[in-house]
Amino acid sequence: MNRHATATFDITGWDQTRYDQPGDGPKLLRATVRKTFRGDVEGESTAELLMCQADDGSAGYVAMERVTGRIGDRSGSFVVQHGATRDSASSATFGTVVSGSGTGDLRGLRGEASYRHDEQGATFTLDYDLD
Repeated sequence: MNRHATATFDITGWDQTRYDQPGDGPKLLRATVRKTFRGDVEGESTAELLMCQADDGSAGYVAMERVTGRIGDRSGSFVVQHGATRDSASSATFGTVVSGSGTGDLRGLRGEASYRHDEQGATFTLDYDLD
């Protein structure tokens, strides 16, 4: 990937429902999440998350998220498929721009995305190429 973009983001909406909780085993949840991005990526997004939360704190999620706004001086939208798993010993994450999802000036966008939450806040990073 030839280009790099970083943005901070705020979660502006979180609507969560439980769709399965067996007598024994982790609960399954669905959430619609809205975000606002500032920085190299400016705009808003809506994501649908499917989540699993175990009693011991282990968890995982998968999401499809449409970001609408701009990267640098190019405007449009794109979709990121992302997810993560974690337990007491390890964690793993992934994030990829869905091929063919770019619109407007972002048509042809491809790349790898990551989301990070830490003591400095929430950060979105995108390593990308654009035709």
